[in-house]
Amino acid sequence: MDLRRRLTLLAVTIAATPLALGGCTADQKSGAATSGHAKAAAAPSVALTPTDRSRDVPISAEVGTRVTGGKVTAVRLTDDKGAAVPAAPREDGSGWVPTRPLQNSRTYTAEVTVTGDSGRTSTQKTTFTTMAKSTKPAVTSVLYFTDNQTFGTAMPVTVAFDPAIPKEARADVQRRLFVKTDPPQPGAWSWLEDGSQVYYRAPDFWKPGTKISVRAGLEGLPIGKDAVGDADRTAVSKIGRQVSIDIDNATKQMSVFRDGKLLKRIPVSLGKPSTPSSSGKMVIMEKFDRTTFDTRNDPNGGYVVDVDDAQRLTWGGEFIHSAPWSEGEQGYTNTSHGCANVSATAADWLMGITKVGDLVTVKGTEVPLTPGNGWTAWNTSWDEFVKGSALPVPAGLRPTQSATPHPGAVAGGSSPAPAPSASGG
Repeated sequence: MDLRRRLTLLAVTIAATPLALGGCTADQKSGAATSGHAKAAAAPSVALTPTDRSRDVPISAEVGTRVTGGKVTAVRLTDDKGAAVPAAPREDGSGWVPTRPLQNSRTYTAEVTVTGDSGRTSTQKTTFTTMAKSTKPAVTSVLYFTDNQTFGTAMPVTVAFDPAIPKEARADVQRRLFVKTDPPQPGAWSWLEDGSQVYYRAPDFWKPGTKISVRAGLEGLPIGKDAVGDADRTAVSKIGRQVSIDIDNATKQMSVFRDGKLLKRIPVSLGKPSTPSSSGKMVIMEKFDRTTFDTRNDPNGGYVVDVDDAQRLTWGGEFIHSAPWSEGEQGYTNTSHGCANVSATAADWLMGITKVGDLVTVKGTEVPLTPGNGWTAWNTSWDEFVKGSALPVPAGLRPTQSATPHPGAVAGGSSPAPAPSASGG
Protein backbone atom coordinates (compact mmCIF):
# COMPACT_ATOMS: atom_id res chain seq x y z
CA MET A 1 0.00 0.00 0.00
CA ASP A 2 1.39 3.38 -0.91
CA LEU A 3 1.81 5.27 2.37
CA ARG A 4 2.06 8.74 0.83
CA ARG A 5 -1.10 9.32 -1.17
CA ARG A 6 -3.53 10.94 1.22
CA LEU A 7 -3.63 14.10 3.14
CA THR A 8 -6.88 14.74 5.02
CA LEU A 9 -6.43 16.71 7.92
CA LEU A 10 -1.94 20.43 11.72
CA ALA A 11 2.84 23.12 14.33
CA VAL A 12 9.33 24.45 17.52
CA THR A 13 6.65 25.46 20.05
CA ILE A 14 5.48 29.05 20.64
CA ALA A 15 4.27 30.00 24.07
CA ALA A 16 2.79 33.28 23.01
CA THR A 17 2.90 35.02 26.34
CA PRO A 18 2.97 38.76 25.74
CA LEU A 19 5.87 40.77 26.97
CA ALA A 20 5.25 43.81 29.12
CA LEU A 21 5.10 46.92 27.01
CA GLY A 22 5.84 49.46 29.74
CA GLY A 23 9.32 50.63 30.70
CA CYS A 24 11.21 48.71 33.38
CA THR A 25 13.33 50.39 36.04
CA ALA A 26 15.97 49.22 38.45
CA ASP A 27 18.05 50.82 41.16
CA GLN A 28 21.16 52.43 39.73
CA LYS A 29 24.42 51.55 41.40
CA SER A 30 26.74 54.35 42.29
CA GLY A 31 29.81 54.58 40.14
CA ALA A 32 33.36 54.94 41.37
CA ALA A 33 33.89 58.29 39.66
CA THR A 34 35.87 60.73 41.81
CA SER A 35 33.32 63.42 40.98
CA GLY A 36 30.75 61.61 43.18
CA HIS A 37 28.14 61.62 40.42
CA ALA A 38 26.59 58.38 39.17
CA LYS A 39 28.31 57.11 36.08
CA ALA A 40 25.93 57.02 33.09
CA ALA A 41 24.90 53.49 32.12
CA ALA A 42 25.25 52.43 28.50
CA ALA A 43 22.00 52.50 26.53
CA PRO A 44 20.67 49.10 25.44
CA SER A 45 20.58 48.30 21.73
CA VAL A 46 18.72 45.99 19.39
CA ALA A 47 19.53 44.70 15.90
CA LEU A 48 16.48 43.90 13.77
CA THR A 49 15.71 41.61 10.89
CA PRO A 50 14.66 41.98 8.16
CA THR A 51 17.22 44.76 7.87
CA ASP A 52 16.07 48.24 6.93
CA ARG A 53 15.05 48.69 3.28
CA SER A 54 15.10 44.94 2.61
CA ARG A 55 13.13 43.86 -0.43
CA ASP A 56 11.71 40.53 -1.66
CA VAL A 57 11.11 39.42 1.92
CA PRO A 58 9.03 36.20 2.26
CA ILE A 59 5.51 36.68 3.62
CA SER A 60 6.45 34.24 6.38
CA ALA A 61 8.91 36.81 7.75
CA GLU A 62 9.22 37.49 11.48
CA VAL A 63 10.72 40.48 13.26
CA GLY A 64 14.01 39.17 14.59
CA THR A 65 15.36 40.96 17.69
CA ARG A 66 18.96 40.57 18.87
CA VAL A 67 19.20 42.64 22.07
CA THR A 68 22.33 43.87 23.86
CA GLY A 69 22.14 45.24 27.40
CA GLY A 70 18.40 45.00 27.92
CA LYS A 71 15.15 43.37 26.87
CA VAL A 72 12.34 44.10 24.45
CA THR A 73 9.57 46.12 26.11
CA ALA A 74 7.52 47.27 23.12
CA VAL A 75 6.99 46.15 19.53
CA ARG A 76 4.84 47.83 16.92
CA LEU A 77 4.43 46.36 13.44
CA THR A 78 2.41 48.29 10.86
CA ASP A 79 1.66 47.95 7.18
CA ASP A 80 2.00 50.63 4.50
CA LYS A 81 -1.48 51.96 5.32
CA GLY A 82 -0.63 52.44 8.97
CA ALA A 83 -2.70 49.49 10.18
CA ALA A 84 -1.30 47.52 13.10
CA VAL A 85 -0.26 43.92 12.39
CA PRO A 86 -0.79 41.63 15.40
CA ALA A 87 2.29 39.65 16.44
CA ALA A 88 3.40 37.54 19.39
CA PRO A 89 6.86 36.85 20.84
CA ARG A 90 8.74 33.62 20.51
CA GLU A 91 9.33 31.90 23.82
CA ASP A 92 13.11 32.28 23.49
CA GLY A 93 12.83 36.03 22.82
CA SER A 94 14.48 35.73 19.41
CA GLY A 95 11.70 37.51 17.55
CA TRP A 96 8.06 38.43 17.06
CA VAL A 97 5.81 36.35 14.82
CA PRO A 98 2.88 37.94 12.95
CA THR A 99 -0.29 36.04 13.82
CA ARG A 100 -1.16 35.70 10.15
CA PRO A 101 0.94 35.70 6.95
CA LEU A 102 2.04 39.06 5.61
CA GLN A 103 0.71 40.13 2.23
CA ASN A 104 2.67 40.00 -1.00
CA SER A 105 4.21 43.19 -2.42
CA ARG A 106 3.48 45.27 0.67
CA THR A 107 5.74 47.43 2.84
CA TYR A 108 5.90 46.96 6.61
CA THR A 109 7.57 48.88 9.42
CA ALA A 110 8.65 47.41 12.74
CA GLU A 111 9.50 49.67 15.65
CA VAL A 112 11.09 47.94 18.63
CA THR A 113 11.91 49.46 22.01
CA VAL A 114 14.36 47.84 24.42
CA THR A 115 14.95 48.79 28.06
CA GLY A 116 18.14 48.25 30.06
CA ASP A 117 18.50 47.47 33.76
CA SER A 118 19.13 51.16 34.43
CA GLY A 119 15.78 52.11 32.90
CA ARG A 120 17.34 53.66 29.82
CA THR A 121 15.55 52.85 26.59
CA SER A 122 16.46 52.64 22.94
CA THR A 123 14.19 52.31 19.91
CA GLN A 124 15.12 50.86 16.54
CA LYS A 125 13.05 50.85 13.36
CA THR A 126 13.20 48.77 10.19
CA THR A 127 11.12 49.01 7.01
CA PHE A 128 10.94 46.16 4.51
CA THR A 129 8.95 45.11 1.45
CA THR A 130 7.60 41.63 0.86
CA MET A 131 8.09 39.71 -2.36
CA ALA A 132 5.58 39.26 -5.15
CA LYS A 133 3.62 36.01 -5.12
CA SER A 134 6.04 33.14 -5.60
CA THR A 135 6.00 31.15 -8.82
CA LYS A 136 7.77 28.22 -7.17
CA PRO A 137 5.74 25.04 -6.57
CA ALA A 138 4.08 24.81 -3.18
CA VAL A 139 4.64 21.87 -0.85
CA THR A 140 1.22 20.51 0.07
CA SER A 141 0.75 20.22 3.82
CA VAL A 142 -2.06 18.77 5.91
CA LEU A 143 -2.68 19.44 9.59
CA TYR A 144 -4.18 16.38 11.28
CA PHE A 145 -5.58 18.28 14.23
CA THR A 146 -9.01 19.68 13.52
CA ASP A 147 -10.62 22.66 15.20
CA ASN A 148 -13.18 22.58 18.00
CA GLN A 149 -12.89 18.86 18.78
CA THR A 150 -12.34 16.72 21.86
CA PHE A 151 -9.53 14.19 21.35
CA GLY A 152 -8.11 11.28 23.29
CA THR A 153 -5.07 11.64 25.53
CA ALA A 154 -2.68 10.06 22.99
CA MET A 155 -3.61 12.47 20.17
CA PRO A 156 -0.42 13.67 18.46
CA VAL A 157 -0.31 16.84 16.41
CA THR A 158 0.58 15.57 12.95
CA VAL A 159 1.58 17.50 9.83
CA ALA A 160 2.09 15.62 6.56
CA PHE A 161 3.86 16.87 3.43
CA ASP A 162 3.89 16.15 -0.29
CA PRO A 163 6.57 16.08 -1.46
CA ALA A 164 8.45 15.10 1.67
CA ILE A 165 10.66 17.71 3.36
CA PRO A 166 14.40 17.16 2.81
CA LYS A 167 16.61 17.06 5.91
CA GLU A 168 18.29 20.37 5.16
CA ALA A 169 14.93 22.21 5.17
CA ARG A 170 13.32 20.58 8.21
CA ALA A 171 14.64 23.03 10.82
CA ASP A 172 13.16 25.99 8.93
CA VAL A 173 9.81 24.22 8.60
CA GLN A 174 9.81 23.10 12.22
CA ARG A 175 10.36 26.67 13.42
CA ARG A 176 7.05 27.57 11.79
CA LEU A 177 5.08 24.85 13.59
CA PHE A 178 3.64 26.17 16.86
CA VAL A 179 1.89 24.40 19.72
CA LYS A 180 0.60 26.00 22.93
CA THR A 181 -0.97 23.99 25.76
CA ASP A 182 -3.11 25.18 28.66
CA PRO A 183 -2.23 24.14 31.31
CA PRO A 184 1.35 24.04 30.03
CA GLN A 185 2.59 20.59 29.04
CA PRO A 186 5.61 21.07 26.78
CA GLY A 187 6.52 18.57 24.13
CA ALA A 188 8.73 18.09 21.07
CA TRP A 189 8.53 17.50 17.33
CA SER A 190 9.87 14.40 15.60
CA TRP A 191 10.20 13.75 11.87
CA LEU A 192 9.75 10.47 10.06
CA GLU A 193 12.99 9.44 8.44
CA ASP A 194 11.64 10.19 4.94
CA GLY A 195 10.33 13.66 5.92
CA SER A 196 6.73 12.91 4.90
CA GLN A 197 5.27 13.50 8.38
CA VAL A 198 6.22 15.26 11.60
CA TYR A 199 4.62 14.57 15.00
CA TYR A 200 4.32 16.65 18.15
CA ARG A 201 3.63 15.13 21.56
CA ALA A 202 4.60 15.57 25.18
CA PRO A 203 6.76 13.00 27.02
CA ASP A 204 3.59 11.66 28.67
CA PHE A 205 0.00 11.43 27.49
CA TRP A 206 -1.95 14.67 27.51
CA LYS A 207 -3.70 15.54 30.75
CA PRO A 208 -7.50 15.37 30.42
CA GLY A 209 -8.93 18.86 30.02
CA THR A 210 -5.84 20.30 28.30
CA LYS A 211 -6.53 22.95 25.66
CA ILE A 212 -4.19 22.69 22.67
CA SER A 213 -3.70 25.53 20.17
CA VAL A 214 -1.86 24.67 16.96
CA ARG A 215 -0.57 26.72 14.06
CA ALA A 216 1.24 25.49 10.96
CA GLY A 217 2.40 28.86 9.66
CA LEU A 218 3.86 27.67 6.38
CA GLU A 219 2.35 29.96 3.75
CA GLY A 220 5.10 31.48 1.62
CA LEU A 221 7.89 29.89 3.67
CA PRO A 222 10.94 29.14 1.49
CA ILE A 223 11.49 25.37 1.64
CA GLY A 224 14.87 24.66 0.18
CA LYS A 225 15.71 26.51 -3.02
CA ASP A 226 12.88 25.31 -5.19
CA ALA A 227 9.64 25.31 -3.18
CA VAL A 228 7.48 27.27 -0.74
CA GLY A 229 4.92 26.40 1.90
CA ASP A 230 1.31 26.25 0.80
CA ALA A 231 -0.88 27.56 3.63
CA ASP A 232 -1.25 28.88 7.16
CA ARG A 233 -3.50 26.61 9.25
CA THR A 234 -4.72 26.88 12.82
CA ALA A 235 -6.83 24.75 15.16
CA VAL A 236 -7.82 24.85 18.81
CA SER A 237 -9.21 21.75 20.53
CA LYS A 238 -9.18 20.02 23.88
CA ILE A 239 -8.34 16.68 25.42
CA GLY A 240 -11.09 14.57 26.95
CA ARG A 241 -11.19 11.67 29.39
CA GLN A 242 -8.54 8.93 29.25
CA VAL A 243 -9.45 5.77 27.32
CA SER A 244 -7.07 3.15 25.96
CA ILE A 245 -7.38 -0.28 24.37
CA ASP A 246 -5.06 -3.27 24.76
CA ILE A 247 -5.35 -6.14 22.23
CA ASP A 248 -3.45 -9.37 22.93
CA ASN A 249 -3.07 -11.86 20.10
CA ALA A 250 -2.13 -14.63 22.52
CA THR A 251 -5.51 -14.50 24.26
CA LYS A 252 -7.54 -13.04 21.37
CA GLN A 253 -8.96 -10.53 23.86
CA MET A 254 -9.37 -6.75 23.80
CA SER A 255 -9.21 -4.93 27.16
CA VAL A 256 -10.81 -1.48 27.32
CA PHE A 257 -9.68 0.94 30.05
CA ARG A 258 -11.03 4.29 31.16
CA ASP A 259 -9.12 6.45 33.64
CA GLY A 260 -6.94 3.44 34.43
CA LYS A 261 -9.83 1.09 35.24
CA LEU A 262 -10.83 -1.93 33.19
CA LEU A 263 -14.27 -1.42 31.65
CA LYS A 264 -14.68 -4.56 29.55
CA ARG A 265 -12.93 -7.45 27.83
CA ILE A 266 -14.03 -8.25 24.30
CA PRO A 267 -13.17 -11.32 22.17
CA VAL A 268 -11.44 -10.44 18.86
CA SER A 269 -10.33 -12.09 15.66
CA LEU A 270 -7.19 -10.50 14.22
CA GLY A 271 -5.42 -10.88 10.87
CA LYS A 272 -4.82 -14.43 9.63
CA PRO A 273 -1.17 -15.45 8.98
CA SER A 274 -1.27 -14.38 5.33
CA THR A 275 -2.61 -10.90 6.24
CA PRO A 276 -1.45 -10.32 9.82
CA SER A 277 -2.38 -7.41 12.05
CA SER A 278 0.41 -5.02 13.09
CA SER A 279 1.82 -5.04 16.62
CA GLY A 280 2.55 -1.66 18.17
CA LYS A 281 1.12 1.48 19.69
CA MET A 282 -1.46 3.08 17.39
CA VAL A 283 -3.97 5.89 17.70
CA ILE A 284 -7.58 5.92 16.56
CA MET A 285 -7.54 8.18 13.48
CA GLU A 286 -11.11 8.14 12.14
CA LYS A 287 -14.49 6.74 13.13
CA PHE A 288 -17.26 5.68 10.72
CA ASP A 289 -20.77 4.55 11.57
CA ARG A 290 -20.71 2.77 8.21
CA THR A 291 -18.10 2.51 5.48
CA THR A 292 -17.07 0.32 2.54
CA PHE A 293 -13.89 -1.76 2.33
CA ASP A 294 -12.80 -2.21 -1.28
CA THR A 295 -9.68 -4.33 -1.82
CA ARG A 296 -10.05 -5.10 -5.50
CA ASN A 297 -6.77 -3.30 -6.25
CA ASP A 298 -4.91 -5.12 -3.47
CA PRO A 299 -3.02 -8.25 -4.57
CA ASN A 300 -4.05 -9.91 -1.30
CA GLY A 301 -7.59 -8.60 -1.46
CA GLY A 302 -10.38 -8.85 -3.97
CA TYR A 303 -13.58 -8.05 -2.15
CA VAL A 304 -16.04 -5.24 -1.45
CA VAL A 305 -17.92 -5.23 1.84
CA ASP A 306 -19.91 -2.71 3.86
CA VAL A 307 -19.00 -2.59 7.55
CA ASP A 308 -20.51 -0.87 10.56
CA ASP A 309 -18.83 0.92 13.47
CA ALA A 310 -15.32 1.08 11.95
CA GLN A 311 -12.39 2.84 13.65
CA ARG A 312 -9.21 3.38 11.63
CA LEU A 313 -5.82 2.51 13.17
CA THR A 314 -3.46 2.66 10.15
CA TRP A 315 -3.24 4.20 6.69
CA GLY A 316 -2.77 0.65 5.39
CA GLY A 317 -6.36 -0.26 6.24
CA GLU A 318 -6.34 -1.79 9.73
CA PHE A 319 -9.56 -1.02 11.64
CA ILE A 320 -11.49 -2.14 14.67
CA HIS A 321 -14.96 -2.91 13.31
CA SER A 322 -18.13 -4.90 13.57
CA ALA A 323 -17.79 -8.35 12.00
CA PRO A 324 -20.91 -10.41 12.71
CA TRP A 325 -19.71 -12.99 10.14
CA SER A 326 -16.75 -13.96 12.35
CA GLU A 327 -18.36 -13.93 15.79
CA GLY A 328 -17.87 -17.70 16.06
CA GLU A 329 -14.10 -17.31 15.63
CA GLN A 330 -13.68 -14.23 17.83
CA GLY A 331 -11.66 -15.13 20.91
CA TYR A 332 -10.31 -18.29 19.23
CA THR A 333 -9.00 -17.89 15.68
CA ASN A 334 -7.61 -15.12 13.47
CA THR A 335 -9.57 -14.84 10.23
CA SER A 336 -9.42 -11.18 9.15
CA HIS A 337 -7.40 -9.29 6.55
CA GLY A 338 -5.55 -7.39 9.30
CA CYS A 339 -8.40 -5.75 11.20
CA ALA A 340 -9.56 -6.39 14.74
CA ASN A 341 -12.95 -8.01 14.25
CA VAL A 342 -15.43 -7.74 17.12
CA SER A 343 -19.11 -8.53 17.49
CA ALA A 344 -21.76 -6.11 16.32
CA THR A 345 -22.79 -5.44 19.91
CA ALA A 346 -19.19 -4.79 21.04
CA ALA A 347 -18.43 -2.55 18.05
CA ASP A 348 -21.49 -0.43 18.75
CA TRP A 349 -20.50 -0.13 22.44
CA LEU A 350 -16.94 0.85 21.52
CA MET A 351 -18.13 3.65 19.24
CA GLY A 352 -19.76 5.27 22.26
CA ILE A 353 -16.64 4.92 24.42
CA THR A 354 -13.74 5.92 22.17
CA LYS A 355 -12.52 9.16 20.59
CA VAL A 356 -10.05 9.97 17.86
CA GLY A 357 -6.70 10.14 19.61
CA ASP A 358 -7.23 7.19 21.96
CA LEU A 359 -4.30 4.79 22.27
CA VAL A 360 -4.65 1.24 20.90
CA THR A 361 -1.85 -1.22 21.70
CA VAL A 362 -1.67 -4.51 19.80
CA LYS A 363 0.84 -7.17 20.82
CA GLY A 364 1.90 -10.64 19.81
CA THR A 365 1.19 -10.60 16.07
CA GLU A 366 3.55 -11.62 13.28
CA VAL A 367 4.60 -8.14 12.08
CA PRO A 368 5.58 -4.86 13.77
CA LEU A 369 3.86 -1.57 13.05
CA THR A 370 5.72 0.38 10.32
CA PRO A 371 6.71 3.96 11.25
CA GLY A 372 4.31 6.38 9.54
CA ASN A 373 1.63 3.75 8.94
CA GLY A 374 -0.86 5.83 10.88
CA TRP A 375 -0.04 8.33 13.61
CA THR A 376 2.83 6.36 15.10
CA ALA A 377 4.23 8.99 17.48
CA TRP A 378 3.81 6.67 20.50
CA ASN A 379 5.35 3.61 18.89
CA THR A 380 8.82 4.49 20.15
CA SER A 381 10.53 5.50 23.37
CA TRP A 382 10.85 9.20 24.25
CA ASP A 383 14.63 9.04 23.82
CA GLU A 384 14.20 7.71 20.29
CA PHE A 385 11.35 10.10 19.53
CA VAL A 386 13.34 13.28 20.27
CA LYS A 387 16.19 12.12 18.01
CA GLY A 388 13.83 12.95 15.15
CA SER A 389 13.67 16.67 16.01
CA ALA A 390 15.41 19.04 13.60
CA LEU A 391 15.94 21.55 16.44
CA PRO A 392 17.27 21.24 20.01
CA VAL A 393 14.79 19.77 22.49
CA PRO A 394 14.43 21.63 25.82
CA ALA A 395 16.74 20.23 28.47
CA GLY A 396 15.05 18.20 31.18
CA LEU A 397 12.00 17.31 29.09
CA ARG A 398 11.48 13.73 30.22
CA PRO A 399 8.59 11.32 30.85
CA THR A 400 7.23 11.19 34.38
CA GLN A 401 5.78 7.73 33.87
CA SER A 402 7.52 4.44 33.32
CA ALA A 403 9.15 4.12 29.90
CA THR A 404 6.56 1.50 28.91
CA PRO A 405 3.37 2.32 30.81
CA HIS A 406 0.53 -0.16 30.89
CA PRO A 407 -2.06 0.87 28.30
CA GLY A 408 -4.58 1.38 31.08
CA ALA A 409 -2.38 3.88 32.93
CA VAL A 410 -4.03 7.22 33.58
CA ALA A 411 -2.67 9.97 31.36
CA GLY A 412 -0.71 12.73 33.02
CA GLY A 413 2.57 14.51 33.30
CA SER A 414 3.99 16.58 31.50
CA SER A 415 0.68 12.99 0.80
CA PRO A 416 -0.43 13.80 0.32
CA ALA A 417 -0.05 11.61 3.41
CA PRO A 418 -0.27 7.90 3.12
CA ALA A 419 -3.39 7.12 1.19
CA PRO A 420 -6.03 5.52 3.34
CA SER A 421 -6.65 1.99 2.23
CA ALA A 422 -10.24 0.96 2.57
CA SER A 423 -9.03 -2.61 2.77
CA GLY A 424 -9.94 -3.56 6.29
CA GLY A 425 -11.23 -7.04 6.89
